[in-house]
Order: sequence, then structure tokens, then C-alpha cells
Amino acid sequence: MRTYVLAIVLAIGTVLADPLPAYAEQVCAADLNGNGDAADPGETASCTETQTGTYQCPLGQVACTVTGPATYACPLGTQYECEVPVSGGTPTCSPNACQDTGATPVVEEPPLNDPGVPADGSVDANGNCTANIEIFSGRAMRCRPPGLLTTFQNCCKDKGKIVKDGMGSSISSLGTKIAVAKGVFTGMQAAYTAFKAGATASQAASAGANAMIVGIDPTSIAISLAVNFMIEVLLQGCDQEDMETGMLRGSGMCHEVGTYCTSKILGICIQKAKGHCCFNTKLGRIIQEQGRPQLKSFNGLGWGTPKKPYCRGFTPEEFQALDFSKMDLSEYYAEIEARTQGQIQIDMKDRIDAYMQTIGN
Repeated sequence: MRTYVLAIVLAIGTVLADPLPAYAEQVCAADLNGNGDAADPGETASCTETQTGTYQCPLGQVACTVTGPATYACPLGTQYECEVPVSGGTPTCSPNACQDTGATPVVEEPPLNDPGVPADGSVDANGNCTANIEIFSGRAMRCRPPGLLTTFQNCCKDKGKIVKDGMGSSISSLGTKIAVAKGVFTGMQAAYTAFKAGATASQAASAGANAMIVGIDPTSIAISLAVNFMIEVLLQGCDQEDMETGMLRGSGMCHEVGTYCTSKILGICIQKAKGHCCFNTKLGRIIQEQGRPQLKSFNGLGWGTPKKPYCRGFTPEEFQALDFSKMDLSEYYAEIEARTQGQIQIDMKDRIDAYMQTIGN
């Protein structure tokens, strides 16, 4: 089944190497629902060519009225030209202007591209860490809801628990779950490269699967869900950060900070994005959400802004000051039904103590 599904995507041809343009050369946008932007479905459109060689926006378009022999007037106002579509028909006019995206390109905010805290910092002659220690640190990430540049597909849609949870007990495990998300994208690229080099669909699928799990514990990812996820997001105009965020978000590892505008044309927002702090485990996200309100050092800062999420981890001093008895960890307990709450708490303490001991040596 995995080979068959991958073959469908590979046969499309240029999904990865030559992505389809997300917008036409002549586009227009209008705030139809009055919420201050034009990023919602139906608020952007490709303009249609007229017989005079100009373009007209279909948003708000109305038929012109006859005022005399072969003479027309726009009922919206004399400032709007009546034009006949290149295919012929009744003259129309529109209050919304068209923009040539070649002459006036869409202004896009780049992906957040936050690498997160390095898994290993500098050490002194005795092997003691000299860098800042952060516990349950996160990474600023974004995904894009339906908009013009995602072809109105939802790149933030939860696709299921693809990345499996786990606390991790060493420094090397801190970036594992985020690395899994990157691995899925790498796998798809490898599959496509093999296909273009002449491999059969089965061989390409194997190349993609092998590349996906290089350096990754296969038990940390639901392979079948990951393959389906790759196919869906790549066909929706979602980029790599959309994919990474979507995987971690669907796996319960992200805290959504808010929404901001990520793409504009002539100052009009045509694409939004949701900023997140994503962690390597669901437990990390839960402890961050419930631990920050206990600490004065986060007062006034909170989670930062949607465009610049504040995702730093706890210092050892902050972590030791947390009162776990005031935290509701039921969301975490619910996923480990085979173990008692007491066993989980003991395991948590042992793993955290082991982690603290590791970074302290």
C-alpha cells in the first residue's frame, strides 16, 4: 500500500522540484467580510483579460448599464471602466484593481526557521557545560491556514499522531522528535530523486522510506501515517515548515501562540500563518503551558507574539521552582493507560533526575 500511494505522488512529476505557482500573474484581493484582510477563501481571485488587453477583477464585478448606442456606464461609479471580456459578452466593471505580481510581487514573510537550542553546548576542561542550560526548550514554528499561497488548503490541519511521544532521558534526545519531522520531508525528496533517475515506483518508495528513517528510531514515527501526510501536504502547496509544524501539532507537541499575516500585496494581507512553540514531547508542551504561569520570569513575556514566539526552556533554577502538584497532567496520563499514575510519576522523577545529572556533569 505504501508503494502504491507513493507511486501516485511520484507520477505527478514535479511536485517537489517544480512546485506549481500559488497565484496567477494578474490577481486581485478584496476584504469582503470586513475583517481587515483578504486572506479568507473567496477574497482573492485571478483577473480575467479584456478585449482592450487590460485585466478585470471578478470580485464585486457587475454588468454595465446601457446609456446610449454602444455606450455603457458602470453603476458603481464613473471611475470604474466598462470592459468586454476577451471571450466576448456584456461589458462589466469591478471596483477592485488587478495587480501584476511580476511588477508588484507578493511580499512574503520567510518561515520562522528557528533551529532551536543546540543539543550540545561548550564544555570546560572538566566536562562541565558552560552554555545556558534549558529544560523542555521549544522551537518557534509556523503553519499556514487556508489562503492564496496554500491554494486555500489548510496546512495546519491535524493529520493524526504521526510522531510518537516519549520523555527522553539524555541531551541527544531533545531534538529527536523535530528531527523526525524533517526526516519525513527528506524521505519524500529522496523518493522523487530516485524516480527521476529511472527507478521504478517500488524502488523509489524504498529509497524514500530508507532516507526517512536514517538516524531516526523507527519506533518514534507512524510510517504509514507519515507517508499519507507527505502526499497530502505536498499536493496542497504546503512547504517544509508547514509539514514539520503540522506533524508536531497533530501529535500534541505544539502550543499555538496566535495568527499573523505572512503575505501581502500592496499592503493587503492575502495569506495568514499561525505561530507556535513546538516541543520534542507532549509532556514538554504540557509542563511549559502549566509551568510558565508559576514563574515571574515569564510575566509580561508569555509566549511572545505569533510572528516571534518565545519558546525558551526553563533554567535549572526555574525548573526546580515548579510545583508539579499544581499541574494537571491528565492529558499525558490518558495516553499511557497501561501504567498507573504513580508509576508514571516515579518514572518522570527518575528521568528528570537522570537528565539533570547528565547536564550537570
